[in-house]
Amino acid sequence: MAAASGGETSQTLDRGLTVLTLLAKSEDGLTAADLAERLSTARPVVYRLLRTLEAHDLVTHEGARYVLGFGIAELAGHLQPRLQATVQPILRRLSEKTDSTALLSVADGDQALLLLTADPPHATFHIAMREGARHPLTVGADGVAILAGRPESEDDAEDVRVARRRGYAVSVGALQPGAVGIAAPIRVSDWATASLGVVQLGVEVNDALVPVVMDAATEAAALLSGPRLSGQQPR
Repeated sequence: MAAASGGETSQTLDRGLTVLTLLAKSEDGLTAADLAERLSTARPVVYRLLRTLEAHDLVTHEGARYVLGFGIAELAGHLQPRLQATVQPILRRLSEKTDSTALLSVADGDQALLLLTADPPHATFHIAMREGARHPLTVGADGVAILAGRPESEDDAEDVRVARRRGYAVSVGALQPGAVGIAAPIRVSDWATASLGVVQLGVEVNDALVPVVMDAATEAAALLSGPRLSGQQPR
């Protein structure tokens, strides 16, 4: 067992979770040999991990290449009620503070999926965002923020690099003419899968909204990763 800052951890479980993470990052899947090299471990160990993950529908294989299984989607489906209960109140407050449409987007492959929205209660006009809408991660502040919340890659576009340095992403007219977006990644690990942001009518970014958006994303990350969701108090 490997020592960690919070105590001991299971090396086998850690390797299994690392396999899932590696497969999530690979669009074309990976072979057992690929995984053994990246895990710096013997191939028989990797095969045992893969067989166990397959038994739980978390991994499947197409020929010699392994990809994530549909069990991952089933688990992710149970996350939405938690997100709604945790993040929706934050979105409502953010929308009211900024007089903008607030939104939570999640990564679904190479696309950003608009999962939750909150409309400004007192705005005469606002941008209407449809829950369930999709667009490429590389387009729009919400998708760019997700990419910026991940480790640096040589394939990163310049707007992703800028957003990573700033801690937030902005877009003007990227998804809809006359719409300005600001978003920050929700960081519960070093591989962001969600972002929280606002979109409003305009052609220029209102810098005063940036810290409000970043604070909201930080609050969401703390609630989603903290022990309070299970009724425990932080130590």
